[in-house]
Amino acid sequence: MEKVKELIIEHLATKKQTGKNFGKVLCLVGAPGVGKTSIARSIAQALGRPYEKVSLGGLHDEAEIRGHRSTYIGARPGVIVQALQRAKVKNPVINLDEIDKMGESKYNGNPAAAFLEILDPEQNENYRDHYIELPVDLSQVMFICTANQIENIPNTLRDRMQVIEIPSYTQTDKKSIAKNFLIPNLLTKNNLTEQQLTFEDEAIQIIITNYTWEAGIRNLETKLQSIVSKFIAKFIKNELKSENITTEKVREYLGKPDASDLTFEADYSVAGVVNGLSAYSREMGGGSILPIEVRVIDSGKEEIIITGNLKETAKESVQTAISYVKANSQAFNINPEDIDFTKKTLHIHVPKGGIPKDGSSAGTALTTAIISALTGKKINREVGMTGEITLYGQVSGIGGLREKLTAAHQRGLKTIFIPKKNEKDLDDIPSEIKDELTIISATNYWEI
Repeated sequence: MEKVKELIIEHLATKKQTGKNFGKVLCLVGAPGVGKTSIARSIAQALGRPYEKVSLGGLHDEAEIRGHRSTYIGARPGVIVQALQRAKVKNPVINLDEIDKMGESKYNGNPAAAFLEILDPEQNENYRDHYIELPVDLSQVMFICTANQIENIPNTLRDRMQVIEIPSYTQTDKKSIAKNFLIPNLLTKNNLTEQQLTFEDEAIQIIITNYTWEAGIRNLETKLQSIVSKFIAKFIKNELKSENITTEKVREYLGKPDASDLTFEADYSVAGVVNGLSAYSREMGGGSILPIEVRVIDSGKEEIIITGNLKETAKESVQTAISYVKANSQAFNINPEDIDFTKKTLHIHVPKGGIPKDGSSAGTALTTAIISALTGKKINREVGMTGEITLYGQVSGIGGLREKLTAAHQRGLKTIFIPKKNEKDLDDIPSEIKDELTIISATNYWEI
């Protein structure tokens, strides 16, 4: 978060130096629960300004932004003027929450177009709301946008923003937040004291590792609240007066771990199994280990079977990996009879078929799994890899490296192969993760 803080301070310092809202609007982008709204609220508090939040998710009527004309029944000002009315000042901090989830209506205009004027410092000094029909000076308002998917924001609107990526939390981050903020807040909210309910460090860790799988902390807070509620139920019944939550108590209160639903423990005792790494969308957050299984079957016919709910781009990556292996079979010491697919079925499977999988970042893992299956050489279960591969073996860059390495570290992997082009992203990886992983970068598959 240090880099995020630096960028925000630089942005605010520029505004202070110029004395006005000069330049672009802050847009905080990240997965749900990583603290975007909290950061916006903290900025308002640091500046000594009132904070107002305007929720834009699902809004599809431009009149909700610009206001309804007073001749209509039920007419009212737009959401921006309403926020100014609540703040009672002309220079509040207004958080435009979930700006990426605004809709567009064929009949009610385009809300995003309305924000082109609102967020433009050259125009918003004389913003006109349809309801009050008078100019409104928005030049002193500090707008902060928050979003999950920057790609969903129209380019014309995105050009007016300084986008700051809010990274996902590491396990250490989550543990610290739980101990110092979540648990004390939950105790206060539920009228409990630290003497009545305590949590051991190991208990907090097992909740994070086995009962949540997210970039933020919302599910973690939900699990902690569930434990607190169960304790209160026993407390009200006079079954106990105080309790120390241990790992055993966590299992008693929360039941079977459910984070395992997003993971799969492959059989690494056979050839053809390799750990790929995946990053979920920002909506879901986080990353995961993605075991890839390849099996060669003497079926007497040529056939390639791809299973595991792979989408088009992922299937193309499979075809690219197969072509690369065929073209370099001698170099990989593959028996010519084994590479003759005219009499063999090559089955490539990615477990957890209920979860759609897309993207090309599994190219190196797919290639390794195919070579392993054809040569009979097993791959160490503590090895993982990510990277797109070309027909000539070039390893291309990928996205979501932080999430992938976090998942690899969490699941006990030791050696990770990444594209050379992603070395620059290692600066954003916490040292607690990098120090416990052997990270090898490659520009060509021969380096793997």
